[in-house]
Amino acid sequence: MDNDTITAIATAAGKGGIGIVRLSGPKSLSIAKQLTQTDLSPRHALFSPFVNKNLEKIDEGIALYFPRPHSFTGEDVVELQGHGGAVVLNLLLAETVKLGARIARPGEFSERAFLNDKIDLVQAEAIADIIESRSETAARSAMRSLSGEFSKKIHDLTNDITKLRIYIEAAIDFPEEEVDFVSDGYVLNELNQLSHSIEAIWQQAKQGSLIRDGVSVVIIGKPNAGKSSLLNLLAGDDLAIVNQRAGTTRDILREDIQIDGLPLRIIDTAGLRDSDDEIEQEGIRRAKKEIEKADVILFMRDAVTEGALPEDKKQIIESIHKELSNFKITPLESTSFIVVNNKIDMNATSASVNTNHYFTEVSLSAKTGDGFNLFTESLKTLCGFSESENSFVARSRHIEAIDNARSYILEGKKQLLENQAGELLAEDLRQAQNYLGTITGKVSSDDLLGEIFSSFCIGK
Repeated sequence: MDNDTITAIATAAGKGGIGIVRLSGPKSLSIAKQLTQTDLSPRHALFSPFVNKNLEKIDEGIALYFPRPHSFTGEDVVELQGHGGAVVLNLLLAETVKLGARIARPGEFSERAFLNDKIDLVQAEAIADIIESRSETAARSAMRSLSGEFSKKIHDLTNDITKLRIYIEAAIDFPEEEVDFVSDGYVLNELNQLSHSIEAIWQQAKQGSLIRDGVSVVIIGKPNAGKSSLLNLLAGDDLAIVNQRAGTTRDILREDIQIDGLPLRIIDTAGLRDSDDEIEQEGIRRAKKEIEKADVILFMRDAVTEGALPEDKKQIIESIHKELSNFKITPLESTSFIVVNNKIDMNATSASVNTNHYFTEVSLSAKTGDGFNLFTESLKTLCGFSESENSFVARSRHIEAIDNARSYILEGKKQLLENQAGELLAEDLRQAQNYLGTITGKVSSDDLLGEIFSSFCIGK
């Protein structure tokens, strides 16, 4: 890491009562002294004017000095808290650059905190996740990750792997000790415990990923099936025009909502049909793009005009895929389907939920709301979401790393049971440990760090 002093505006763009310029690095204190024309005491708030090199007043506010290593980045850090106007903040920022600092890269403050062992990689990512939280549940979960709950689970699991590796490799290196780890039961028992622990963490990480990233839900179906009515019901507002005339929805309608802490991006699409209308054709083209990347597809049916579903459930899902393929649409293999039988208020049908191997079927009325609670519970279940007060946020890279580590532990267990190969078991455990190390940053590459921190805010 270089020894540059970095500077950035740490508050959001726009007008505000307070704006903060942050400095980190060896010149932070000397720059602050020149701006305030006075000495700063560690961790004491100083009210002072901020002046340029000609002693002309730029602004006035509070200066705070945090000496290394007891600061966020582990370096000398100064915060200049002035007024929140864009012009005055940029003037103050420009002056810090004239006095020897350089503009920070996105995420560079958090990156320095990581490189100086003030936080691990999970905690660094949690800072960005707190800022980007889309629900109260996501914010609380990100704070748990920042507090180190996720990291502790990974550290404890890594320590357990290390202890088992020591036992196995000692037996391999010192055969005269006659430790028969293949048949003594200890290693197998420890492997079973590791498998159980990593499975639990994997399940929690999947929940954390749902809380952080949310779920993309696309509503499709024939015109007048009730797609826009369902969007309005989910959003709790009249976002989409509802009309008996086919082709009313011409464009993609998006709404971010949450159901019991699960963030959802609901997307209402134009009805899929052949049309000569250029505007409607464009709406259908956009609908195709959304359908192909959806996590969940809600296939809306008019239960009055289309009747009940056939008994053959496999045939139904095949017909849905065929209908989509007629419009050259190929959803992701992981996409789940909910078939929604709408308008039960018009055919005296009761609200219900039926689940089979191919899809979930829900009967409801988007007009009256009858069956809506059954629908939302089915949606949460399909997404694998469960409410928990002990969740932490997780990213796709975390899940991938845990999954790889889990695979190596299972492979190591197989080598032990089938081949009695202690050396191969030891290597599999080493690989599992390395994958877990990439989560917290104990094992990392410059490319990975660059990718992670480049997505942060400038002032973080």
